[in-house]
Amino acid sequence: MTGELEVIDPQERFQDFFKTDKYRQRISQMAVTDKLSLTVDFEELLAFDQKLAEQLLGQPEEYLRHANNAAYAQLQIEEPEYAEQTVDKAETIAVRIVRLWQATHLRKLGSNNIGKLVMVEGIVVRSTPVRPMVMRAAFKCKRCGEITPINQTGQFLKAPFTCSSPSCQAKGPFEFVQEESTFIDSQDLRMQERPEDLPPGQLPRTLHVKLVGSEIVDIARPGDHVSIVGIVRAVAPSLPGVGKLRTFALHVDANSIEVLGKEPEIALPSPDEEEKILDLARDPWIHRKIMNSIAPSIYGYDHIKESIMYLLFGGMSKNLPDITIRGELNALFIGDPGTAKSQLLQYVARIAPRGLYTSGRGTTAAGLTAAVIREKGGGMSLEAGALVLADKGIACIDEMDKMRPEDRVAIHEAMEQHTVSVAKGGIVATLNARTAVLAAANPSLGRYEPHRTVAENISLPVTILSRFDLIFVLRDVPDKEADGRMSEHILEMHRKGSSPVESPMPLELLRKYISYAKGIKPVLTREALQRLKDFYLAMRSASESEGSPVAITARQLESLVRVSEARARAALRKEVLAEDAEAAIAIMKRSLEEVGIDLSSYKIDIDIIMTGKPKSVRDKLQVVISVLMEMEKETGIVEKVALLNELETKYTISRVEIERLIAQLLREGTIYEPKEGYLKKT
Repeated sequence: MTGELEVIDPQERFQDFFKTDKYRQRISQMAVTDKLSLTVDFEELLAFDQKLAEQLLGQPEEYLRHANNAAYAQLQIEEPEYAEQTVDKAETIAVRIVRLWQATHLRKLGSNNIGKLVMVEGIVVRSTPVRPMVMRAAFKCKRCGEITPINQTGQFLKAPFTCSSPSCQAKGPFEFVQEESTFIDSQDLRMQERPEDLPPGQLPRTLHVKLVGSEIVDIARPGDHVSIVGIVRAVAPSLPGVGKLRTFALHVDANSIEVLGKEPEIALPSPDEEEKILDLARDPWIHRKIMNSIAPSIYGYDHIKESIMYLLFGGMSKNLPDITIRGELNALFIGDPGTAKSQLLQYVARIAPRGLYTSGRGTTAAGLTAAVIREKGGGMSLEAGALVLADKGIACIDEMDKMRPEDRVAIHEAMEQHTVSVAKGGIVATLNARTAVLAAANPSLGRYEPHRTVAENISLPVTILSRFDLIFVLRDVPDKEADGRMSEHILEMHRKGSSPVESPMPLELLRKYISYAKGIKPVLTREALQRLKDFYLAMRSASESEGSPVAITARQLESLVRVSEARARAALRKEVLAEDAEAAIAIMKRSLEEVGIDLSSYKIDIDIIMTGKPKSVRDKLQVVISVLMEMEKETGIVEKVALLNELETKYTISRVEIERLIAQLLREGTIYEPKEGYLKKT
């Protein structure tokens, strides 16, 4: 020994680390799974040798090289045959470090991080296709035919200076030989800060990430939350003809990439959490508990919170060979100003495993579905929008009535088919958007007019209304008792600075509970099936007599099934009981009563949602048109006054109503005014 300070070779130290049982097992597994990468938990390395771990953070390039060599040396001991095979491949054994002790914020990355190993977390917003990158290029001298291999680094392909044959030594020209060269997969990602990490009033920053190696490319897709460990690099962008710029651009060369909870279902609860969850599910009043845990600071609205509960748990999607039936529910709240619609939506977006909140005015069709973006190289690439990013989650769309009609059309397909199709600029693609949609809209006249139909109350097209499973109207009606309780609730909340009602389940637990419940696949029992069938047939038979409105369609029957499945799921039950069907029928009735009532006959009429006009109005419009056509045959052009008199005397429809019906027909373009005071069928 030459004194105390004997320098330990880092490679040997790494090899000692790999000799521990856990890593010997991992290394021998590499041969079985035919992998070339070894995942190392940073905390385990830190526990093994703190100095080594710190040096790895400070000089990652050098120490990762030592680690790779050590892993290869250990592989030769464990699996000599497999080690022999890997020599021919371009990639050496790659040690991938995961879970550093702390993550660096994207906006904190700066000049002092260059060359260091960092961990950054964020959302992938864009990814390029996987492209092969040359690691070792073989060049053939055109004079003597000698092949010179050159290891490649940097962005550009480097040719040799002189031919490697001693007799030739020509300065070129050289030809690239693809067969003799070795390639490796590479991919670029753009990653963006997570919305929860954003300081107020700031735009999210993005960071460019380079992935190299077949093991880590194509793991993350746009919309995934990822944690990336890599070396920070700075590259000077160059301007043609001027040279390199003085300000550099940062990017990260990824060493490892982990997807954090892409599928919310996979985030498994710990055993004691699971016990808590199962314990909660045994409570007979579990539904009430969950409803009280949803936005406890918002007073009242039991049926609204019940519908949100069903929306969070969702039904089962059925994939048949010929069609797919969606499982997620869609709900719409139409409400007077000041009825806490936006607060509810924001809350749901926060609690859902993958929730997104957007508001009407600032939302375009491309932002909701997918945008086609022209890249620097001239190609086109797809960027996922909100509905695609919220796949298997919930998209909350506020102020839906304020969206431009051409943008609103984009939601149609996502709501019923759960896909988003794009055909633009040479890209034809169909993306998954298995999203539950929770939307809020304001009545078009500022307040909800109870004596007008829903279609007249909101400026939403009927095509969208019919795709919502549940539609509720939040009305702000003065009521002394309720107002007293509500004002107490609100004022108490302001006084205490916290919710006056204690939530039975904390937010984190509720989120875990929902994720856990998503793994349960409830099946309809015979009794439940019978209840739903009876209700459906009873509602249908009410509309059998000629001329009475259609109360319910097959779409509502599917909605009922979804709601009852969601209710069974909320209690972690494997089967849908009769009580679930009853609850589904009750909330569906409530929704139909609020929305689908034909005001003149007080019968539920589903056509209000499906076609926008109740049966009674359609009948009267038919009368007006037929009388008009009769009179046209006689006079060719009909005087408005004559038509009014005819309808009033023969059909006893009031003058005001006739005026309104005529105005509606004129608006729709079924009849027109050739000159003032005269009408004609188009």
